[in-house]
Amino acid sequence: MCANYRPSSREVLAALPLPPPDFSYGEAYPGSIVPIVTNFAPREWVPACFGLIPAWAKDAKIARSTYNARSETVGEKPSFRSAWKHGQLCIIPADAIFEPCYESGKAVRWRIERADAKPMGIAGLWERRLKDDGLPSWSMTMLTINADNDPVFRRLHKPDDEKRSVVILPDDAWGDWLRCKSEKDARNLLTEWMDQLRVAPDPK
Repeated sequence: MCANYRPSSREVLAALPLPPPDFSYGEAYPGSIVPIVTNFAPREWVPACFGLIPAWAKDAKIARSTYNARSETVGEKPSFRSAWKHGQLCIIPADAIFEPCYESGKAVRWRIERADAKPMGIAGLWERRLKDDGLPSWSMTMLTINADNDPVFRRLHKPDDEKRSVVILPDDAWGDWLRCKSEKDARNLLTEWMDQLRVAPDPK
């Protein structure tokens, strides 16, 4: 699971074939505004709340519990099933993810990033509010999968917790993810990251 990450900077995103974001942002926690690219607007970065805000939500506080969505049940949970049913897919660019590791006997924040230092494209879902009700117009959640066999993510979180990881898309699958036409297409891309990740303690 991921509740804290560093979005890719505008300088990093400027190297991709899209205009860089035209809004400011920083290290992200649930409720933060961050850049995403969606299959609704695939040629621009939009400012989205980290934590999905479904159409029926009355308060942005729901983002504190909707920042990750389990891929196994995403089509069943009230907060996510509409976005999943309608194929509202997005990519969340991240330079690093932060997770707790307990191997020392206590929680130590670790940084997870690509070994090649390129941005990670995390698979997610988006929602968009069309009415001006004071809540963020765009919001998103990161999709997660079981990580019992993942060499990095199985080391994280409490020893008795289920091991989960976000879905990091291969570089050549970013377009495939945004072009998915069916649930089967999307699920075929919800797999473990097969390239090398770099991890290190990074306490605050």
